Amino acid sequence: MNGDVPIGQLFSQLVDDGKRYARAEVELYKAKAADKAEPVKMAAIYGGAAVVLALSAVTALLVGLILALTTLLGPLAATLIVVLVTFAISGGLGYLAYKQIAEARR
Repeated sequence: MNGDVPIGQLFSQLVDDGKRYARAEVELYKAKAADKAEPVKMAAIYGGAAVVLALSAVTALLVGLILALTTLLGPLAATLIVVLVTFAISGGLGYLAYKQIAEARR
């Protein structure tokens, strides 16, 4: 070890090296996060499109059910039956979701 360098200067150099190391680590993790962000963004886009298409298909199915039942029951009764059954299914699923959240809170 060189005895000509004062301890204060060595300590200052150590602090500067530590700061540079920390900055390099932050930059590394930023680069890793940016690398993973693109596939996640694309997955969100594809997933969103899938949900929109699935909801469109459900809407088409419900309209088809109303039209099919209209020939048997009339338009008002067919609409009411489809809406009530849909609300019942939705309420049941909502209740199941509520129970799962309540269980997760325990």
